[in-house]
Amino acid sequence: MSASTLILVLIALAALGFFLGRSRALASASGNAQALHSRPHFYGANAALMVLIPSLALFAVWTVVAPLSIKADIAQSVPSGLVDEGKSLDLLMTDVRNVAEGLDRAVVAGALTSDAALSIDTETTDVRALLGGVGVALGANVGPEVLKLAKTYRAKSASSSNIMTGLVLAAAMAGLAFAFLRTNKDFRARNTVEATVRATLIFAAMVAILTTVGIFFALIFNTLEFFQLYNWKDYLFGTTWHPHSGGGSDQPLGLIPLLWGTIYISLIALAVAVPIGLFAAIYLAEYASPRVRGTIKPLLEVLAGIPSIVYGLFALLTVGPLLLKVFGNEGLGWMQGASSVMTAGLVMGIMLIPFVSSLSDDIITAVPQALRDGSLGLGATPSETIRQVVLPAALPGIVGAIILATSRAIGETMLVVFGAGAAGKLSLNPFEAMTTVTAKIVSQLTGDADFTAPEVLVAYALGTTLFVVTLCLNVIAQIIVSKYQEQYS
Repeated sequence: MSASTLILVLIALAALGFFLGRSRALASASGNAQALHSRPHFYGANAALMVLIPSLALFAVWTVVAPLSIKADIAQSVPSGLVDEGKSLDLLMTDVRNVAEGLDRAVVAGALTSDAALSIDTETTDVRALLGGVGVALGANVGPEVLKLAKTYRAKSASSSNIMTGLVLAAAMAGLAFAFLRTNKDFRARNTVEATVRATLIFAAMVAILTTVGIFFALIFNTLEFFQLYNWKDYLFGTTWHPHSGGGSDQPLGLIPLLWGTIYISLIALAVAVPIGLFAAIYLAEYASPRVRGTIKPLLEVLAGIPSIVYGLFALLTVGPLLLKVFGNEGLGWMQGASSVMTAGLVMGIMLIPFVSSLSDDIITAVPQALRDGSLGLGATPSETIRQVVLPAALPGIVGAIILATSRAIGETMLVVFGAGAAGKLSLNPFEAMTTVTAKIVSQLTGDADFTAPEVLVAYALGTTLFVVTLCLNVIAQIIVSKYQEQYS
């Protein structure tokens, strides 16, 4: 049974549990709902939760743990000579898993029968071409040993899936039986359901926190490995960025040029986004009629739904050539190519306008009307009220919105890859091509480079740097917004 089918079965069992629990409660009260401790739907909700919570928890744990266990089991049976010198066992296991999943996909697509997938060999079949035909791309030809390991992996995965299906369904049925047996007119179903929902919400909040912690530790371990190979002072204070394959620990991997490019592009973007977004928010909140506001605000926020890669193409194909005509060799001679800091900054500013506008509009609207009425009652004009009362009252929230927009600009990737160029250098000329931290993370982790080399591990150090910077900005924004909410909510 596939995972999607299993989920549908669980939902059906939960629906059945809801009706059984509700009926059981009414039957215990002889059909008199007023004799029940809780309203009838709480008994049904309790039965549905007893079906879903244990079964989905088991499903989630099994989905995470089982592949790791299978991988470790298969790795122990890998012949010693199968892993080439300089290669990683993890890379081999990735190929094994891809081949196993490719065989499953070939069976589903009809390219192979189930029996053929078990008896396939590399002598009579081009496995790489076969799997490529069903959308599984492999970097190298599949050898007989890898194919044998993949068949074992596939068999163990199928067996694990069957066991999981049985245990998950058993947990669902056990939960349903437990809820059914303890349902009676005196059972405090509402209290149980509310406590369960509260615990679920707490768990969801903890997942978000633990995910952040997990990301940080995933970055920090690889960053420490990088600093064992490369001097941290040369990284943090180096002014030259020029990684090259095989360069070892003496190649220039300075952070400063990338950090400068990131800050420079972000400043230009904010110089575009903050005034336009703030003025738009003031107009929508203070001057626009409800009909105009209801029309303009959704149209403005459409910009937020456009993928960043589309903005990148717009920067590369439209804004860059336009700037090149004005500031290039045909014009002022300041610009050598379509990719530049100014190109990326202008387009990123357009991308951030709805972000600044929407947040600022909500903050300005939240300023109590009594402050406006008091100012107008003292004889101030509407514009004076906005400048001297509304904006000072909303200033902490607006600053928080700007900081959040700044962290969004710093973390942007695809737009700067297309619009800013790839040159890591220090320059004050905004019409030169530069690069950012995010763009270099992408470039350093793509290709066929050895993942234990300093020029690849530096991507994790860049990620940690970016994580710390954006985290600090977000914390500052949250502090400012919290202060604003306490003062004006």
